[in-house]
Amino acid sequence: MKNIFYILVLSISFNAIAQNNDALSSHYEAYYKQMKAQGDVQGIINALTHLNVLKPSEARKDTLAYIYLNDGKFTQALNTIGIEQKTNDSDIALEVKAVALKTIGNLKAALPFYVALHDKYQNAQVAYEIAEINLNLTNLTEAKKYVDLGLKTVEDNQGKTFYETQQPYKVPLKAAFYYVEALIKFNENKETNKAAAVLILDKALAIEPQFNMALIAKNALSQPVESNETKN
Repeated sequence: MKNIFYILVLSISFNAIAQNNDALSSHYEAYYKQMKAQGDVQGIINALTHLNVLKPSEARKDTLAYIYLNDGKFTQALNTIGIEQKTNDSDIALEVKAVALKTIGNLKAALPFYVALHDKYQNAQVAYEIAEINLNLTNLTEAKKYVDLGLKTVEDNQGKTFYETQQPYKVPLKAAFYYVEALIKFNENKETNKAAAVLILDKALAIEPQFNMALIAKNALSQPVESNETKN
């Protein structure tokens, strides 16, 4: 008889908890909609966090990570979804992991996520990111591979923003690809490839004459090399 009584009590308790969770979930779903309507990012984050605790969901978790990413909270984004590469990663998860890891400087970890995105969509913007990462990691063959792939799929309306000046500026993505290609060529052999790299930079500048990074690179590569006699 006691066993039946305990089972009955537990059943009532579990039902009460379930009903309470349902009520809380309904509350935070309504709160989430209201925060979206108001454009309150922190409110949206709070609502999704509560909903993920009450009713865990991979899709909702990805959404929360993406909101963190757009809000410049890269560590929080990665803490939300992790940095492991999973076979069932959504496109949002791949993008969050790729961008967040690159932004915090973990290029090696970011690379596989960009490659996964490019394998799915052959997007020129993603190809540029992969080429740039490989250049920075001195994987020059892979960098050139993705420059070539990007130049095949790049569209005229695609651009790349640079931030080295006080005022960020955007250039056509095709010009940015030529800029990276020039750096690859130079790094393949810094003694013999200066002239070839300058010719590639000229392709970038033909598309965008005010491309500051290309101008800086061309000026640096065009400087005459001082001989030991001149220095003495």
